[in-house]
Amino acid sequence: MKLPRLSSEISLFGKVSLVDTLALTKHVSLMLKSGIPLPESILILEKQTSHPAFRKLLLKIHQEIANGQPLHKALSQFPHVFNAFYVSLIKVAEESGSLEKNLDYLSLHLKKQHEFTGKVRGALLYPSIVLGVALIVGIGLSVFVLPKLIDLFASLDVELPLSTKILLLFAKVMRDYGIFLLGGLVLLFVLIRFAITTRAIKPHWHSFLLSLPVLGVFMQNIQLASMFRNIGTMLSVGVHISTALTAQFETTTNCVYKNYLSEIKSGVEKGKSIEEILTKTNKKFMPLIAVRMIGVGEKTGKLDETLTYLGDYFEDEVDDTSKNLSTIIEPVILIVVGLIVGFIAISIIGPIYQFTGSIKR
Repeated sequence: MKLPRLSSEISLFGKVSLVDTLALTKHVSLMLKSGIPLPESILILEKQTSHPAFRKLLLKIHQEIANGQPLHKALSQFPHVFNAFYVSLIKVAEESGSLEKNLDYLSLHLKKQHEFTGKVRGALLYPSIVLGVALIVGIGLSVFVLPKLIDLFASLDVELPLSTKILLLFAKVMRDYGIFLLGGLVLLFVLIRFAITTRAIKPHWHSFLLSLPVLGVFMQNIQLASMFRNIGTMLSVGVHISTALTAQFETTTNCVYKNYLSEIKSGVEKGKSIEEILTKTNKKFMPLIAVRMIGVGEKTGKLDETLTYLGDYFEDEVDDTSKNLSTIIEPVILIVVGLIVGFIAISIIGPIYQFTGSIKR
């Protein structure tokens, strides 16, 4: 009963990050190469870390190993920290007696994954900041500035332009019902967030996101890079193709690609090739170049190398897009913001200009 509570505590109140997992993998690999036994390696790392949740996790792993459990069994009890991909590689390494080598290989893989995640987050940071600031400014104007313009324009004895009438109508709505509108928007956002996590809507939502121009291709490449690299890595260290597909299925969060992996696994277990499965089912979000290269890899017996190459290829695509994403999105944001600011400026300045002109006459 203690073990589930520990796992819950780690995942909810003291999250162990990818950097912590990378440090564990790399340091244990180095200590094993130096001749330090595995239980002692875990205990040394536990004494050195300052992360409370990570220390508890390492202590529990050490206890499990000291009680005779293999490392992969101990790690599998913490799925929020060590996913199916990680555990599968450790299991194969223990069974083949190549734990040192596979841990070293796994640490390089995790380092690359960490760098890849950083590139994706960096690409989305600038657009997120700009849109967030624009949203805050828009709400501020709507709630605090525009309602005060109603009395000002009402006192002007001039015919208001259409743009000003529209702006005043919006200002009146925000003055009288602004709190309810904002509350309704927040409630709508929460409901949408809840709806897209349900089993019925989530697959359609993921498919919609992958279909978006520019951003959809970007998201496709992220999924493909991770999927191909992980499966290629598992195959290269001796994981059976069926086990590798199952592990990747459990790791993948996108419903579209989870469905692809499920169909591929089912077909492979029936003796079909991956290329045959993908060609016959005509997967919308699986590029033809990937299908053809997988077919070549299967025929030449180098599927692991082919998948690893495809993982690198799609990662390069993500890298290129991440460098250009801000360049692509920035003009669109500037145009939209410029149009809104221009509309507000014309709506405010127009009546004032007409009023001053009537005074001169």
